[in-house]
Parts: sequence; C-alpha cells; structure tokens
Amino acid sequence: MEYRGKVEFAQERKMRTRNTRLYRLAHWPIWIWVFFLAPGPLTFSLFAHGFSWRNSAWLGLVLVGTGVGVLRGRLPGAEPGPYILRFDEDKPNPLYRKVCYTFAWNAVLSYALLNLAGLGIAAVTGVWQMKQIYNYAYLPLAAVILLMGAAGKLPRVGPSTKGEGTERRYFYGSVWAVTAAQTLLLVLWKALPQTGATNLVKLGAFAGALTLMGLAAWRGLLPRTRPILPGECMVAD
Repeated sequence: MEYRGKVEFAQERKMRTRNTRLYRLAHWPIWIWVFFLAPGPLTFSLFAHGFSWRNSAWLGLVLVGTGVGVLRGRLPGAEPGPYILRFDEDKPNPLYRKVCYTFAWNAVLSYALLNLAGLGIAAVTGVWQMKQIYNYAYLPLAAVILLMGAAGKLPRVGPSTKGEGTERRYFYGSVWAVTAAQTLLLVLWKALPQTGATNLVKLGAFAGALTLMGLAAWRGLLPRTRPILPGECMVAD
C-alpha cells in the first residue's frame, strides 16, 4: 500500500550530540515497564489478584538490571549521546538495542494478541478464560517473538540501523495503538459488569481502538510515526 501520510525530512530535525541527564533518566521507567511485563502469567496474576511477593521480587531484579543499564548507557535513550545520527547509515545495531526492542515488541504484541483472543472467546461463549490463556499460550507466543528478534526479523532489532527512518514508525505506531486500547479495556473492565452484552462492548472497543490508532499511526498523525526521508542528519529517539 502506497504511503500518503505526513513525512519528516532529516535535515529539518534538530541536531543534538549529547543526551541530558533528565532525558536519560526519563527513559528508565519505560524499560522498567518493558522488562517487568516479560513474565506474562506473573503479570496476569498482578492485575487479577494484586501485588504479591513474587511481583515485588521480580520488580526488584528489574530495577537493579535496568538501573545498571542506565548508569552504563546501555539502554535505548539512556546513552550519553544518541547512537544513531544518520538514519540511512548502514551502522551496526548494538546488542543492547536488539535485546531491549525485542522485549518491547514482546510486551506490545503478546498482551494485545492474548487479550484480543480472550475477549473473542468471552464474546462468543460467555466464558472468560484469560487465566488459562496466559498460563498456556503466553510462553509459546513470547518465545516466537523473542526468536524473531534474535533472528533480526523485527523492526529496530536487525543487524543494521539503516532502516531506522521507517522502522521507528512501526514501533511507535504499535505502542500508541496497544497502549490506548489496553488503557480503554482496563477502564471498561473495571466499569462494566461481565455480561454477554458488555463482553461484546469490550471486544468492539478494544478492536476499534487498535484499528483507529493504527490507522492514525499509519497516516503519520501520531508523534514519531512519520517516515523520515533521506537528507543530512537526524537523531533517533
């Protein structure tokens, strides 16, 4: 499909060679959340039953691991200076970027797909089986996504940063769509009872939010979702 949305030009973007301490610190919560979500069944237990000692222990490990990454500049956005300055440059993609963005894709895709499956089952059968879905389907799905990342088959995790100008929009577009849909679903889950009619409402709202936000991202209407066309220099966020 030919792209007809808004674009950005590399030479028009503000150039910077250093990241401020505040900028680097602001990226820390993002990666805390990404890795905290990695054990899907444990995360499901958190939303179903509240914080447990296992959630606390895992959060502690994530805080330490990501904290070390921030201090060493080995998390995307937490580097002393931007790693990518020319988006079309055939530059090696560092291992820490591959790992971080692979787990980010897992957080984005796994929860959206499993929640969509659970909503569909509930809408058709009237029975909620989210616990079973997360217990039995999360790990195989996560394994597939992680293997795709290891093979460099996901945006932003390939061996080169050459496609950054377009790959970043796929990533941020997915993040926008899934975050909006998941937030809406959480509100409806808390506000509406579990009936046949409300199950359909939740499914429609979740799928609709994914679709609308996805279309907005595709058209470049959301932040960081416009393709960056060749030019001089850019800074990849």
